[in-house]
Amino acid sequence: MLQPVLAFLPGKDSSFAAMNMQPDKQKVIEQTLNWIREVVIKCNFCPFAAKEVKRNSIHYEVIMQADRNAAVEAFLRECKRLDADAAIETTLLIFPQSFGGFKEYLELVKFVERAVRKNGYEGVYQVATFHPDYFFAGAPMDDAANFTNRSIYPMLHILRESSIEAVLEKYAEPERIPEANMRFAREHGAAYMKMLRDSCL
Repeated sequence: MLQPVLAFLPGKDSSFAAMNMQPDKQKVIEQTLNWIREVVIKCNFCPFAAKEVKRNSIHYEVIMQADRNAAVEAFLRECKRLDADAAIETTLLIFPQSFGGFKEYLELVKFVERAVRKNGYEGVYQVATFHPDYFFAGAPMDDAANFTNRSIYPMLHILRESSIEAVLEKYAEPERIPEANMRFAREHGAAYMKMLRDSCL
C-alpha cells in the first residue's frame, strides 16, 4: 500500500517529542488515517493506498507501551492475524509511546526483519518503515524528501508480498514511484511537508 522500504540512517527532527504522549488508541487510529488520507493519498505517495482505505481492508494495531521484545512479539501476532484473515490486506503496527528515537527505532527494525526470516515469513510479508524523524541515507536532515516516510507516529507497515507483486505487475514503471515522491516533496519544501504531516494530529 505505502512506499516500500528504502535505505536510511538516524536523524534528529525531534517532532516526535512535541506530540501528545498520552493519546487514546482510537484517537491514534484516527490520526493515522488522517495522515494516510491527507499525506499519503493526496500527495500520491502510494497510488494503491486509496483503494485499501475505501475497502476498509487496513488493520490498525496500536501498542501503547513496548520494549523491543514486546514489539517483535506484537509484530509476529499481526503476521499471524494476516495468516488467518484474508480480508485484511495490510496492517499498520503503531507505537505512539515507544521508539521515539530514530536510532532506537532502527534497532527494532533489524530485530523485526530477523524475526521475519526466523519465522518463515520471508517472501510472505514485507515490512515498510515510517517514523516522525525518518532520515534517508545520504540525504541532508532538512531534505523535504524525508517526509515521504515521516509519519505522525513510529510504525511498522506489514504488506503481503503476493499483493505487492500483483499490483506492481499492472503499474507502469513502479520503480519510479519513490523518485516521483521525493521530487514532489522537494518541490513543495520541508516546511510545507511538515505542516501537512503535523496537521493530521
